[in-house]
Amino acid sequence: MAKLKSGRHTQALKSQRQDKKRHLRNVAVKTKIRTIAKKVETAVVQGKPEEAKKIFLQAMKELDKAASKNIIPKKRASRKKSRLAKKINSLKAKK
Repeated sequence: MAKLKSGRHTQALKSQRQDKKRHLRNVAVKTKIRTIAKKVETAVVQGKPEEAKKIFLQAMKELDKAASKNIIPKKRASRKKSRLAKKINSLKAKK
């Protein structure tokens, strides 16, 4: 394995670059999940069950995708989906 002038191996530098890319990608996905969850909650607060349900389906898709790629743990995704569904169902029960 070749060494650079700084004394660090090239593979270490490459893995550092890869970690940075993965980190940015993971942060973007987590931000997207949080945003969609907030949209569902605001739709519930505003009393719009149809809109909340539509956004909830998007949220489920994003959570499942993130869990399958190990960006978030599977149980966390399940818990988040369950809590969002509970909020939507409570809205339907009120009416």
